[in-house]
Amino acid sequence: MTTTRRDFLATALTAAGAAATPGMPAHQHDHEHQAVPSDFALRVKSLESLLVEKGLVDRAALDALVDAYEHKIGPRNGARVVARAWVDPAYKTRLLADANNAMAEFGYVYVSQQGDRMVVVENTPRVHNLIVCTLCSCYPWPVLGLPPVWYKSAPYRSRAVIDPRSVLREFGLELAEDVEVCVWDSTAEVRYLVLPERPASSERLSEEELAALVTRDAMVGVATVVLRPSEGNDERHT
Repeated sequence: MTTTRRDFLATALTAAGAAATPGMPAHQHDHEHQAVPSDFALRVKSLESLLVEKGLVDRAALDALVDAYEHKIGPRNGARVVARAWVDPAYKTRLLADANNAMAEFGYVYVSQQGDRMVVVENTPRVHNLIVCTLCSCYPWPVLGLPPVWYKSAPYRSRAVIDPRSVLREFGLELAEDVEVCVWDSTAEVRYLVLPERPASSERLSEEELAALVTRDAMVGVATVVLRPSEGNDERHT
């Protein structure tokens, strides 16, 4: 199934106001946690509705703009980091050891202005990593762009910890029983990014072509990187 930024919205609104799930590990944040939309979010929504009603903006255009930042502009930064790690073993070693400095090799855009530390966790044939923030929506904006609505929703934040395999199935990702699922809880101090497995038969692809395969969802851990048939069979002649 294809999961969009609106998929968890209805469920999230239903769950608004619910207490935090018992037994969840606590962590310290430097901002408030809210189950219901903030006053600022409500004002933005009201302003958007008013502008649409008066014909000053097009809702579809706004959705397209948000989608661009969610799926194209922001995630492309992280995708370049992943692709470099796939083709350069030395860079991969640096990335796993000190993600902030390794990402800074691409430029300041990869260094968070929030003072948090980036940690990259690697998927392997035996380990699959999933990122969540159980108490709010801590997210590595510099490398993934805008956080999707489902990432911020109460159902995802609780169920990703309680039953991660079911959550992954809802995103269309079925893992073998012998694959361990590791859930990483982001905080105000530490943000995570998944280094997905490089797809098989992608040896012919350049670093730029590999980066084009990497999606935001794969770097959060709710998807894997898939090689499209036309790319895997592409014969290059010199």
